[in-house]
Amino acid sequence: MLSANLTMPSDTLPYADDGAQSAIQHVALGSGAVVLRGYARRCAVDLLSMITSISSLSPFRHMVVPGGWKMSVGLTNCGKVGWITDRTGYRYDSLDPATRRPWPKMPPLFADLATGAAKAAGFTDFCPDACLINRYAPGARLSLHQDRDERNFEHPIVSVSLGLPAIFLWGGKKRADEARRLPLHHGDVVVWGGPDRLNFHGVDAVARGEHPLTGSFRFNLTFRQAR
Repeated sequence: MLSANLTMPSDTLPYADDGAQSAIQHVALGSGAVVLRGYARRCAVDLLSMITSISSLSPFRHMVVPGGWKMSVGLTNCGKVGWITDRTGYRYDSLDPATRRPWPKMPPLFADLATGAAKAAGFTDFCPDACLINRYAPGARLSLHQDRDERNFEHPIVSVSLGLPAIFLWGGKKRADEARRLPLHHGDVVVWGGPDRLNFHGVDAVARGEHPLTGSFRFNLTFRQAR
């Protein structure tokens, strides 16, 4: 449940075209990976309002991984396809398995934000067709993994943090490689692709807290060009 503060006015521009974008701090994680500090903060209120609308059509749920464990992170999707998992495996599907209806359409602001962030990170012509929306309650985490269910690894991943802070785990090409621990705050965007596209990454257990917009939750938007 999101905060009632979502009714407050906001600037809906996901990024600035007037030179202000150059003030965004870029933190390099590798030759093809970067954190854009605060990139999505200006449109965060609108993003959260749209998450509320999307989840009213396709509610958050805790899916089961092939090994039988239930994910601690709640998830839903929007776009032409959505990422799902069950005992048969990981995949993308055009239908929400819970409602048997198509996933909600991706809002234009979502797509514009993802495309702009990818461009700011050096990746042009990114056209996301899927957005996985994760909801983290205190204690929820995401173990080290690779995003490899997409058809073409030439396209980058764009990940947007909203609400409570979290520790992003940025690993290497192998699961056993030591992972860098990087704090992510409300509005930060991580983009990775090219030589870093298949790096392992994850999120450490989210600590208890209270955010003025999201209460006791953290939300994450992960944009992908899946097909």
